[in-house]
Amino acid sequence: MFGFLNIYKPKNYTSFDVVAVLRKITHIKQIGHTGTLDPFAVGVLPICIGKSTKLIEYLPDDKEYIATIQLGKETNTYDLEGEITNTYPKIINEQELKNILEEFKGETEQTPPIYSALKVNGKKLYEYAREGKEIEIKPRKIFISKIDLLKFDQTEQIAQIIVGCSKGTYIRSIAYDIGKKLNCGGYLIALERTKAGMFNIDNAIKLEDIKTKNDVEKNLINPLIVTPILRYTMDNKERELVSHGMSIKLDFTKLQKTENVNKSKKDSEVVFLVYGDKINAVGMVNENKIIVKKVFEVL
Repeated sequence: MFGFLNIYKPKNYTSFDVVAVLRKITHIKQIGHTGTLDPFAVGVLPICIGKSTKLIEYLPDDKEYIATIQLGKETNTYDLEGEITNTYPKIINEQELKNILEEFKGETEQTPPIYSALKVNGKKLYEYAREGKEIEIKPRKIFISKIDLLKFDQTEQIAQIIVGCSKGTYIRSIAYDIGKKLNCGGYLIALERTKAGMFNIDNAIKLEDIKTKNDVEKNLINPLIVTPILRYTMDNKERELVSHGMSIKLDFTKLQKTENVNKSKKDSEVVFLVYGDKINAVGMVNENKIIVKKVFEVL
């Protein structure tokens, strides 16, 4: 098997739990996911089957979430799984909240939560937290393309927002930072990922609906559909050379653009080497030839 699954991760499953379920169903060890979701979160979790795990680096990494935030309190984990550390009497109105959200748009810096798997000096941050040790956490640049209020219950002080963001953005930290800016506290109480690159919630498959190997096969997505990378259509001779890891002469008329990539003559351009609507290898354009970097199909 070679391809992706667009799985809707259920609540109380880790991302690795989903991988483990699919390994058991398919008896394929080479299965991975493209981005962790916390156990309490649900939503889009792209899964790579077989050698398609080698294509993860070529997938778009923008994300979209619907986040539910409880204002008026803070927790040590910035979400509902932590302990409440502060409570605030301040009541926020809808307009105040909308005004603050505007401040998050565009490029900004974000400090990851201490209870996260991010490594500092080879050790995960949550390990420092559990040991009660203080560690300097450096802010990281992120990009928020969209952040809008969907619903607001002023009585309960619960806000639901939609967030479009770059890879590495912590929605828990956004919830915390919103509370800080409003001087009322805030923490994440629910999270649904609605988009990951070209994988969308509208066509995600529930994990519970995948029961057999055949279910996996019929829901496999051809990587060509979800990767905005240049394609090069090979003839039989080129296919044979590439299958043995050999370079081929570049014919620019065979380069095909995708929706998000224009035809290019740049050196060191990543290109998928395609035969019969299937990726056989990944190469790099180097002047007038394509150098093979990864081979998926050996003749």
